Amino acid sequence: MFHFLSSLLFFKGRRPSSRLSSFLYIISMNWNEPQIIDIPIAHDQRGNLSVVEGGELIPFDIKRLYYLYDVPGGATRGGHAHRKLQQLIIAASGSFDVVLDDGKKRQKFSLNRSYQGLFIPTMHWREIENFSSGAVCMVLASEHYDVSDYIYDYEDFKREASR
Repeated sequence: MFHFLSSLLFFKGRRPSSRLSSFLYIISMNWNEPQIIDIPIAHDQRGNLSVVEGGELIPFDIKRLYYLYDVPGGATRGGHAHRKLQQLIIAASGSFDVVLDDGKKRQKFSLNRSYQGLFIPTMHWREIENFSSGAVCMVLASEHYDVSDYIYDYEDFKREASR
């Protein structure tokens, strides 16, 4: 839909402004479902550059960035859900799997490209597993840390998710 809308806005051979393109992209996506987001790449002989700006590629302003690294073999991270927080998870290096559960269905996403991120909406239980050696899991979050936003018990999560 985004490509259709942006093609309608060509005027005298010029593309719409970056802000307008971003707005059309944001409103064309279903942000209630987890999804892989392609992060634009600026190719250069000196190396590639990818940029994520809050409200441009993802539907939230970035209030926190953290990353997981040196995860021991066989370890699982996550094991919780968020009531308000949205996230974009990127495999900055290496690979890992993210298992998401909305209380009705489970989905597994394999991340292994630094130019793709997994958007996770609110109220999705997440577990991160199968970390490769040297993997770096970078997380962009919509909210500052707030312990009251976390649900650590899966049965409590299922009850809240079913409301």
